Amino acid sequence: MRYELCASSEIPEGKSKAMQAGETKLVVYHLSDGFYATQARCSHMFASLGKGKIVDDKCVQCPLHRARFDIRTGDVSEWANFPPGVQLLNVVRGEKKLDTWPVSEENGQLFVEI
Repeated sequence: MRYELCASSEIPEGKSKAMQAGETKLVVYHLSDGFYATQARCSHMFASLGKGKIVDDKCVQCPLHRARFDIRTGDVSEWANFPPGVQLLNVVRGEKKLDTWPVSEENGQLFVEI
């Protein structure tokens, strides 16, 4: 299903915005090559990726344990590594990629396909 999100001007390049499309909570990112959407919660311990940091114009870093995910694909770039000792939890919470959805821009508006 296709959902209208917001005006593309509301998300400057290098920034992100948490929002909802129907029942799906997501984060929309504006990278140098366009707009992308991922699930709103980290797959490690479910921290809000809306508060995450965009790193190297390609990854979102979780604010809790610093797991990094490729924004374009959802793939894990680096699993949770902070604070020291969190790796023990990683035995139970194995690597899991993020869900992603395509974002399109039409006439200055962003749309996501869920």
